[in-house]
Amino acid sequence: MTAADTTLEAARKAAELSLGELWFRYFALGGESTTLEVEAYLLGALEATTEDQDLLAVALNERFSELGVEHPMSYSDDDEANE
Repeated sequence: MTAADTTLEAARKAAELSLGELWFRYFALGGESTTLEVEAYLLGALEATTEDQDLLAVALNERFSELGVEHPMSYSDDDEANE
């Protein structure tokens, strides 16, 4: 299990989203993975592509914004900016 997978699952729980709710938000943003694949990403059974990780981060950050919380999830280009 990678740190990103653990972070995604922890963020999903903190955002008070069910797997289905997170998947729907991800899908609405253009994600193409199935609910089962997203669950596998969250649990670390599959490694998400950079695009899928970013779409999940956007979906989570939008939810955190609804809850009045800053955007805690980073995006892949955030890592590149720090190098």
